[in-house]
Amino acid sequence: MGSQVKASGRLEMIGAMALSGTIGYFVVESGQSVWNVVFFRCLFGAFSLFAYCWAKGMIAPWPFSTRTLMLATLSGAAIVLNWVLLFSSYGHASISIATAVYNTQPFFLILLGMMLFGERPTGDALGFIALAFLGLLMVTQIEAGVLPWSSGYGIGLLQALGAAFLYAVASVIVKQLKGIPPHVIALVQALLGTAILLPLADFSGLPTQALPWGYLAVLGIVHTGIMYILLYAALQKLPTPVIAVLSFTYPAVAILVDYLAYGRDLSLGQWSGIGLILLGSAGVNLKWRLGVGRLRISPART
Repeated sequence: MGSQVKASGRLEMIGAMALSGTIGYFVVESGQSVWNVVFFRCLFGAFSLFAYCWAKGMIAPWPFSTRTLMLATLSGAAIVLNWVLLFSSYGHASISIATAVYNTQPFFLILLGMMLFGERPTGDALGFIALAFLGLLMVTQIEAGVLPWSSGYGIGLLQALGAAFLYAVASVIVKQLKGIPPHVIALVQALLGTAILLPLADFSGLPTQALPWGYLAVLGIVHTGIMYILLYAALQKLPTPVIAVLSFTYPAVAILVDYLAYGRDLSLGQWSGIGLILLGSAGVNLKWRLGVGRLRISPART
């Protein structure tokens, strides 16, 4: 894989994760139920993705075989349920906490990559991932110290963990769809979500003002259309360890948005945790050494 391709993949992944960090704000400000938020995110996202794919000539000829369409549908089910769980967790825990816990997803990615495909990240990459994870723990534990461990809070943490696992599952599936435009994959997922959630949407409680509709439209057009175009393009270009570390951009942005929008204080410990997350990202991207190169794992010889 060329260096230019990897560089573009990194930029796409960073852009997608930065957009992801603003999702919680739009979900909360829409004032809608979780079912409505996810339904309209899928609906508006499907319209925007269909327009893009049609304009670019990606739909005809139909790029899916029976197998790849089934895989895309399966990934769509995982993504939609992932959204439902994550957005629900915002109501039980803060956006910062839910997002921090949700970002255990890279470790599910590493685990699934090793179990399913025999991927072997280097010792240096694992070291920087561990460093980023330490930063994530610092952010989570500091926040947990000021929030009661109520049953509702615990439910929020479990929902965020469940969403993280489903995201990792969807990502692993998408990596098997090489050669299919990521825009079309995202379109199939959005269409599936619209169909699944239509019976669950509450049309009696729809917004009566323009601003909440604007939040829903942004969630569909920007956070589904544009973001997933970037995300799936990156997933098809980057190895799992790089994807895992770049994903930590997401909690850093989300915590900052939570602070700016809702005044959630950022302590020195939180900023230190964010710094470790960004350091881990830089370490993998720039191929820094941690002095653990001798721990590099090589494929077994037969």
